[in-house]
Amino acid sequence: MNDHAPDPATEAFVAHRDLLFTVAYEMLGSAADAEDVLQEAWLRWVKVDLTQVRDQRAYLVRTTTRQALNRLRTLKRRKEAYVGPWLPEPLLTAPDVAEDVELSENLSLALMFILETLSPTERAVFVLREVFDFGYDDIADAIDKSPAAARQIAHRARRHVDARRPRTPVSREEARAALDSFQQALVTGDLQGLLDVLAPDVVFVSDGGGLKLAALRPVVGADKVLRYMVGSLDKAGGTFTSEPTTVNGNPALVLRLGGEIDGVLAFRVENSRVSGLYYVRNPEKLTRVESETPLTSH
Repeated sequence: MNDHAPDPATEAFVAHRDLLFTVAYEMLGSAADAEDVLQEAWLRWVKVDLTQVRDQRAYLVRTTTRQALNRLRTLKRRKEAYVGPWLPEPLLTAPDVAEDVELSENLSLALMFILETLSPTERAVFVLREVFDFGYDDIADAIDKSPAAARQIAHRARRHVDARRPRTPVSREEARAALDSFQQALVTGDLQGLLDVLAPDVVFVSDGGGLKLAALRPVVGADKVLRYMVGSLDKAGGTFTSEPTTVNGNPALVLRLGGEIDGVLAFRVENSRVSGLYYVRNPEKLTRVESETPLTSH
């Protein structure tokens, strides 16, 4: 008898683990909390009679969603006491995430920042429907509502998100060109070059979590953003360097001060200009920017 024969429950969980992590992370914006949710989902999964499970993937996503919803409600209270704006934790991602245009758009820090304005249930429904294309029956099971209620919540959440995200999607080439122009101007200290690449109504959001200096509320307008950035660089002292990277499937910059990671700067680009800057400085959120995290919508 083979003592090391694979256990069907373990095999199924491992097969869907990247998807389950992506669902939990998209709902929570935190890798550590997503890992905790997966642990809770696993503990429930090993007690299940697999002969009674018709669709293992749907069952696991449903279990993960329920645990993530519980965690999201707890997080909401934690975020209310958070110092300054709360940005999602940036994750270094492999090229395949960037190639999945829909997934990379939904995983962008810009969109996940918008998802913070939804209620926990709205966020769960939006994520399952818009990001992972689940049917309303499965979504209803996951949130303990009727399919009609799930559909209504989905429409409300989509309307809320659509009102806040760019009207026209931007190509990867256009985003990269804007980021390159921004980086070049930043490195050379070309203030006019920075102004030229920033949209007039650009929004700068920084997250220091009370552990690093950051603006306590979003800075709006190209002139104000430029002044804030220049002032912050002056105060920091030392030598700043920047290197292109890909976080959450989108172009970003890792900024280093004296060789140490200071933060990750993510971008939203509209009409070839930078319309949103999202700077994560909280050191507790910078643990996953040097090794890739596998994410998938399948």
